[in-house]
Amino acid sequence: GGFRKDQDHPLEGDLVVVDETSMVDVLLMHALLKAVPDRAGVLLVGDVDQLPSVGPGQVLADLIASEVVPVVRLTAVFRQAAQSRIVIMAHRINQGQLPDLRRPDGQSDFYFVDAEDPEAAVARLLELVGHRIPRRFGFHAIRDIQVLCPMNRGSLGARSLNLALQAALNPPGERRIEKFGWIFAPGDKVMQVENDYDNEVYNGDSGFVDDVDPDAGAVSVSFDGRRVVYGLGDLDSLVLAYATTIHKSQGSEYPAVVIPVTTQHYPMLQRNLLYTGITRAKRLVVLVGQKKAVAIAVHNVSGRRRWSKLREWLAGSASSRSTGGPTLQVIAGHRAPLSP
Repeated sequence: GGFRKDQDHPLEGDLVVVDETSMVDVLLMHALLKAVPDRAGVLLVGDVDQLPSVGPGQVLADLIASEVVPVVRLTAVFRQAAQSRIVIMAHRINQGQLPDLRRPDGQSDFYFVDAEDPEAAVARLLELVGHRIPRRFGFHAIRDIQVLCPMNRGSLGARSLNLALQAALNPPGERRIEKFGWIFAPGDKVMQVENDYDNEVYNGDSGFVDDVDPDAGAVSVSFDGRRVVYGLGDLDSLVLAYATTIHKSQGSEYPAVVIPVTTQHYPMLQRNLLYTGITRAKRLVVLVGQKKAVAIAVHNVSGRRRWSKLREWLAGSASSRSTGGPTLQVIAGHRAPLSP
């Protein structure tokens, strides 16, 4: 393995723009910067308050905190109107304040549905996605509504909810293929979970099953109108995507988002996780679960603590930097405004 571009075979261009930089870990950033030619500039764009990279480090946060590179903060919100309750609640959560979970007066774009135990939460979530939200807001249950889970495991985890949502929204008929515990049938919402450079389909890409051929063991998937055919041996890179984890959703956006938040998710209840999940929505957010669990998430910032010397090394080397090499600038975007 390894990257095709490095210091001996650099990237071409005068400016390299990296979006969603909070997701980039130390090793990937190191490889990227080695491949940037000396004459080029680097522009990093990201929201430091979202989830950090899965891999080691917190590159974007350390770059900003070092005060070595220029930083521009974007505070205007274009995904929703300024008075949107999604924006207001995301801002409150990001500041460590509890969101207003009371039933709103009239139409709103942010709701909380109480469910005291996981069984009740599953039932209410299925009712919301399958009936209540489409009926009231006109969203398509499969194409417009995305369930985002704090974790994969448990009855309110992405795997179990995928099976329940598939059974409720698109029950498989006779024309189906089963592999690795998943059943794939026409109409299913699916996600690619590995990079496939040959077919130009990448980790996190979502699509819909167009057709299956049980005799040939083939599944045809449409990704934004582009068709990719999976053989039986390729299906380990495909999963159902009626529900996915908040980690997997980072960088994406959806018309409507439903997020189960219960104490069953206790190991993953963190402020930046909840903030990231809520800010995936363009028009509607519905939290389903327990107010106690929401409070735990809002007050838990332990997920932000990562021990890295990058900030200190950057600050310490600022005075001795040469003028050669690529120039670097950070744009720190916020999904919610800095002031309500």
